Formats: sequence, C-alpha cells, structure tokens
Amino acid sequence: MSMVTSALKKPITTVVITASLLLFAVLSALKIPIDIFPQLNSPTIYVIESYGGMSPQQMEGFFSTRLQDQFLYVNGVKSITAKNIQGLTMLKLSFYESTNMAEASAQVALQVNRAMKFFPPGALPPQVVRFDASSLPVGQLVLSAKSRSLKEIYDMAATRIRPMFSSVAGLSAPPPFGANSRSITISVDPSKLRSYNLTPDEVVGALSKFNVMSPSGNLRLDNTMMVTSMNSLVKTVDEFNNIPIATKNGVSILVRDVARVADAADVTVDYALINGKRSVYIPVVKTADASTWSVVKSLKAKIPEMQSLLPDDVHISYEFDQSVAVINSVKSLIT
Repeated sequence: MSMVTSALKKPITTVVITASLLLFAVLSALKIPIDIFPQLNSPTIYVIESYGGMSPQQMEGFFSTRLQDQFLYVNGVKSITAKNIQGLTMLKLSFYESTNMAEASAQVALQVNRAMKFFPPGALPPQVVRFDASSLPVGQLVLSAKSRSLKEIYDMAATRIRPMFSSVAGLSAPPPFGANSRSITISVDPSKLRSYNLTPDEVVGALSKFNVMSPSGNLRLDNTMMVTSMNSLVKTVDEFNNIPIATKNGVSILVRDVARVADAADVTVDYALINGKRSVYIPVVKTADASTWSVVKSLKAKIPEMQSLLPDDVHISYEFDQSVAVINSVKSLIT
C-alpha cells in the first residue's frame, strides 16, 4: 500500500500529522539558538604570568616550574604545556573530557594563590583564562574621531564604553585594541643621581611613599562623626616633579632635579587599521552559551546609549557583523 493511498483512506489523520509537523517546525525555528557553532566543551585552561625584565630561563625557574608543581594537585589534569619568552610565561592545562570544568577552574585558581607565595617581589597575580571554542568574536565596536589622538579614544573606550558590556546578557568585555594605554614615564638621569649620591631605588621608594591614600581616623563634631583620610595622591603630571626624594644638607632633592616626567604612552603591542586608518576597537565576544543573534541585537540597541557617553566628535559604530551570515543560514534552514 503506497503512502498516497494510505493518506486518501485516512484524510483526518493525515491532516493532523501534517499540521503537527508544521506547528513543531515553526516552534523549532523560533526557539533554535542562532549561533555560528554549537556549544563545544573544550577542557582547557590557560594561566598567563608576566614580569618585565626577566629572561625565558628566569621566567621558567621563578614562575613556570612553581605553577606546574602546584597544578599537579588539580583533579582531571591530562597534560601541562609551558611556553616561556622574555617577560612572559604561559601554561596550558588540558583536562579529560569528563572533567567538571567549573570545579577545575576553582581548583586552578586556588593553586595559583598558593604558588604566588613563592613569586619574586612585585609579581602580579596570574591570569586564569578558560578557553572555549564557542566563545567567538561576533563583531567589533569601532571608535573613531578626526581631531583626537588614539590615546584619548582608548581611554574613553576603556572607561566609558567597556563597562556597559556588563549590561548586555551573554557578552564578555575584552579590553580595547589599536592604541597604546596612557603611561606616566619618569626618565632618571644617571649622572644627576650620582651627583646627589642617590640610587634608583630611592626614587622608586619616594614615588610610592608620596602617592598614597591612607585613613587618618575619625573626626567628631557634636553628634556627628566624619571619616577623615590623608589624601596625598598625585592629581596632575606636573606634581610628580615636586615629590621629594631625600634631604641633603638641609636641602630637599626633588624628582625634577634628577629626572624628567612626561605624559606618554605605553609600548606599542597592537595595531589596528580600519578603512585604511588607525582606529580603536573593542572585540565583541559572546559567551559559550549565548546566541549570536541575541547578543548582537541587544548590543545594537545599546549603541545610542553608548554614543551619548562620548563627546560629539567621537563616533561609535558596529563593524564586521558576523550575525548576518548566521541569520542568512537560519533563513535557508526555515525555507
């Protein structure tokens, strides 16, 4: 008996089945996650530590070896791979497929805190990054201005636009790219240091000592108690010149006597060209469980609010939209 004959003999059953298939097809098309790739469980964690001025051998001895010894206590570790270059060490922890990665991340963070007790003075806490192949850039938020420097645009992107990423569900907040972050450089003249019988450590100590904020107690006036603080933070770049380093024969030696202070920029580590011009952009990276289409739609709705936080001559736009290809694929699937 052919399918046509069966359908003609039972028309009501055929209509019900056809309507059910159509209904479930529409519901599936509305609820299906619109994404580039399916959710992938990649059991990998990266630990990154930087320390300026150290050779690869020193980075391995002071950081990489210490961290590897501690990570042996983490459950589910399959292999540990370390890469050491000048001033940077990166460890890749691979886990077995059945490992609970949330628990593994917590254990890695705990062991990192223990290993930090053996780090050299001044070392910053390592970055612990869980890699997931489903966390992909879905576009770029580009900031541009004709009359402003890249350093100014970078500061606006980092301090005004990036914090707003937390209000968009399923969106992470990587730092801006394309410009050098602002840095206050103090260039010490070795000959002047020798003439005053000073050392570079004394200059560093003076800068740390005279650029702090500390509580100084409470002030009671009748029934009112006010919290007071001793604020000696440097407000402008020129104030660094007036910081005293030491006193010789009753005369204070200031920073300007032995060094030159400049409002400069950090070393160039990234370079972005957009439409043939250097620009600053923030990568739009979604989380692993978020839908590409939902994230992009929510972000575009926030762009007018972001623009209101910027000066009139700074323009913000969403470029390299990956959701276009995704939505076209969904249309083809529905058709």
